[in-house]
Amino acid sequence: MGRLHRSPSASQSCFAAGFGCNSDPLRTIPRSQMRFTSGCNHPSFTLPWRTLLPYLVALHLLQPGSAQITVVAPSLRVTANVGQDVVLRCQLSPCKNAWRSDIRWIQLRSSGIVHHYEDGLDLEQMQEYKGRTELLRDGLSDGNLDLRITDVSTSDIGSYSCVVQDGDGYGQAVVNLEVSDPFSQIVHPWKVALAVVITILVGSFVIIVFLYRKKASQSRELKRKDAELVELDEISGLRAENLKKLASKLNENADEVEDCNLELKKDSEEMGSGIADLKELAAKLKEYIAENQRRNVPLNNIAAKLEHQTKELDKQHSQFYRHFQRMDLSAVNQKKLVTKLEEHCNQMGESPLPN
Repeated sequence: MGRLHRSPSASQSCFAAGFGCNSDPLRTIPRSQMRFTSGCNHPSFTLPWRTLLPYLVALHLLQPGSAQITVVAPSLRVTANVGQDVVLRCQLSPCKNAWRSDIRWIQLRSSGIVHHYEDGLDLEQMQEYKGRTELLRDGLSDGNLDLRITDVSTSDIGSYSCVVQDGDGYGQAVVNLEVSDPFSQIVHPWKVALAVVITILVGSFVIIVFLYRKKASQSRELKRKDAELVELDEISGLRAENLKKLASKLNENADEVEDCNLELKKDSEEMGSGIADLKELAAKLKEYIAENQRRNVPLNNIAAKLEHQTKELDKQHSQFYRHFQRMDLSAVNQKKLVTKLEEHCNQMGESPLPN
């Protein structure tokens, strides 16, 4: 499936090729017509020869006087994801050895050479494709002109022309490369601008709402702080009055303490004088005690004598007490005898006298 080279005289050769003027001899061959594999040993090249024959005739008539080379692309559209390797396939028809051909893969968007191969050598190419392209030489002997591009990106999207020149022969085919990025998508500029505007408007609205709420919260906070300050002022006023009262009481207490200190000072002075007097008395007492000690020597002798006499008196008293007890007993006995005598006398007085 490929688009073949169209020369400026293609419209003049339409009827010569057996097509109507409204037909395109170089139109894209649909994939449904690719029924069997050609004899070029290409894994994906399948074109019916009966369908291809009119196109080959048309190509031959495009540039009279120059030999035409038929280049066919098995797939006009190749898709890949970003970062993958992709192979752009082209095939010479009929199959022939392309080792000594001049093969160029050209990016149509920039008209730059993606890969240039000639007579077994890789020549100049675009800077952004250096080290990323490889012409698969294993298939050159079978007429395969496949180009591998590694690590594709969205900048590689576009149409690529495979141009082959062998002596006086010339041919080309076009392959479209589509690269998709699963994590991003191409967006039209007006959509981007609209998204930016909407984002700015939404962001502005959010910022305005945020600032309004912040201002309202700040105003409420200020009112609350003002109320707290008023309460603090009242409390501080009450505390100031209380502090003044306490200060006056402290002043009074200080005066009382000062008076007490004066009285204590006087008392201490008086106590100092009394201590001096006590010291004098102590000295006199010491002298008196010493004098008494000197006097106590004969007094002790007298006391000893008195104690001895007291003991003697105790003995005499005990003896006298025993004697008194004996006398008391004798007195009791005598009273009893007297009582008996009186009774006897009474008995005698009552009895009649004898005649």
